[in-house]
Amino acid sequence: MLGTGALAEMKIYPYKSAENYCPDGLQPVTISGVICCGSPTTSQSYQSAMAHPTPKKKHRAHKARSVETCAEGVKGCY
Repeated sequence: MLGTGALAEMKIYPYKSAENYCPDGLQPVTISGVICCGSPTTSQSYQSAMAHPTPKKKHRAHKARSVETCAEGVKGCY
């Protein structure tokens, strides 16, 4: 059984759902990825908390060199 200190430190995230089957006064929440009924301790959802903070890098497309720019005998030219 967890002590009251451990429960105070645990983040309880709200779970966004169209349906609420929880008893009055409670709402769907996520605790360590498990959905149950309770009162959230943070306004941020679990999905947004676990999302990667940095956007993905966009890579530039590699452009093939044209045949006219290659000198005779240079490696990589056709």
